[in-house]
Amino acid sequence: MQKSIFKKYLTLTMITIALSFFTLGAALMTFFGSYWKEEKQTLLLQNAQSVSSVTKKVLESGTGSTLVPILLTTFSQNIDADIFVTGQDGEVFFGNYANSHRTAKEKEIVGTNIMDKIKALKAEEPCYEERGMLDSFYTNKMMTVAVPVYIVDADGKETFAAAVFASTSSSPMNSIQQGLLNIFLLAALPTFLITFGLVVLYSYNMIRPLRNMSVAVRRFGDGDFSVRVPVNSEDEMGHLAVAFNDMANSLSNSEVMRRSFIANVSHELKTPMTTIAGFVDGILDGTIPQEKQTKYLKIVSVEVKRLSRLVKSMLDLSRIDSGEMQIHPTCFDLTKTIFSAMITFEKSIDDKEIEVRGLDEMDAQTVFGDQDLLHQVVYNLIENAVKFTNNGGYISLKLVDSIDRVCVEIENSGPGIEPEDLPMIFDRFYKTDKSRSRDKNGMGLGLFIVKTVIRLHGGDISVMSKMGQYTKFSFFIPKKNCAPERKDYNQSDILDAQIVDDAIPASAQEIPPLRDEGKKSKDEVNTNDR
Repeated sequence: MQKSIFKKYLTLTMITIALSFFTLGAALMTFFGSYWKEEKQTLLLQNAQSVSSVTKKVLESGTGSTLVPILLTTFSQNIDADIFVTGQDGEVFFGNYANSHRTAKEKEIVGTNIMDKIKALKAEEPCYEERGMLDSFYTNKMMTVAVPVYIVDADGKETFAAAVFASTSSSPMNSIQQGLLNIFLLAALPTFLITFGLVVLYSYNMIRPLRNMSVAVRRFGDGDFSVRVPVNSEDEMGHLAVAFNDMANSLSNSEVMRRSFIANVSHELKTPMTTIAGFVDGILDGTIPQEKQTKYLKIVSVEVKRLSRLVKSMLDLSRIDSGEMQIHPTCFDLTKTIFSAMITFEKSIDDKEIEVRGLDEMDAQTVFGDQDLLHQVVYNLIENAVKFTNNGGYISLKLVDSIDRVCVEIENSGPGIEPEDLPMIFDRFYKTDKSRSRDKNGMGLGLFIVKTVIRLHGGDISVMSKMGQYTKFSFFIPKKNCAPERKDYNQSDILDAQIVDDAIPASAQEIPPLRDEGKKSKDEVNTNDR
């Protein structure tokens, strides 16, 4: 059975907390036991040494033997311990058993092994310590401290004469530890339960966004891109939820554009193919008379070029998606490229009586870039300008030579772009004219390809527009030092329009203006797309 993140996190957290409680309890019990043992041993040693001092004086003087039992009784009762004195052979001389309530026997003797250890004590080992039954002297475990008694004989030599024992039971410590353990458990159990509830609540709230995202992803897989994850915090989970919703918005927009693109492509393929098939069939079966065949063949030619542009845009899109679109830069005259693109639309410009401004002010400007791709950029932007310029309006072109870049501005009068469309103008498949009333041939790929090409050159593009007045696209190409020579390109592959070399003047001064030119004031700027 698969274990959820919630259960894994909860299990790991509670195991960690339980181990922490166990470690704390064990450390507390160990510390208390060690402290009690040290305190008790110190107390036993102090009293044993006191009795040892008195015993030594009694043995050396030979008098005051009655003082020892009295002293033993007092010390024994005060510290609740057994205190007794043995001779060299381990026989008990005096004793008081206040702790063990031991009944005195005749000739009580401490084992030889114990006495030998006491006799072997050195100066750095002033006492003997044991936690046991003192070699069967006791019937249960006792904590015992023993100190030797040395007397000085007539020759001035120290001799082992006696040993003083102080013993107490370990049972009080065990009882105290058990009580302390009970208190710890009583305090730890409710604390553990409260912690468990808090961890469950916190873990559930932490995992909930992930569960919501999991549900949303499954719905995305089913094609429903409307679901969003609620953002309830500003931490990493909140940031993840925001990023997820942004991704969902992007997927939703992409899905809308994809469907729109399929509809557009289907329409773009169906319309020219139907026209081509109808006219070709009419010519073949004689429906179209001989004298009108040339007219309809020209229409077929236009529709074929339209299909060619569609296929080329799709190929460019495929190259962009696969990362295969690369530039092959050379030095060429960008001004000549602009003029050649404008000549392509001369008929459309005349038909709409559009005024062209700025051509007579352009000087030759050498740039370093891919001439074919930049020709396509200029062509697409001018095509958009011509398409959306109102009858009798204007198109203004400007070429600016700055320190580190060459800037191109293409402005046209007309309806402008809605503010809500500006942020998406350069997105693939996006069309501002969703009704297709003016942009009948567009698929929403031109500006996306334009932006991609310019960025491949290290430049960028922006758009500004004011509703009912104008739209202006501006892009720049970074400069690079190069010789003034340039390479002439055949533009037909990029533009799908035949422009012969002898129709392109050598300089801007030789190109007559397509219409009278004028000036226009600049307005405020909005960046983005069309």
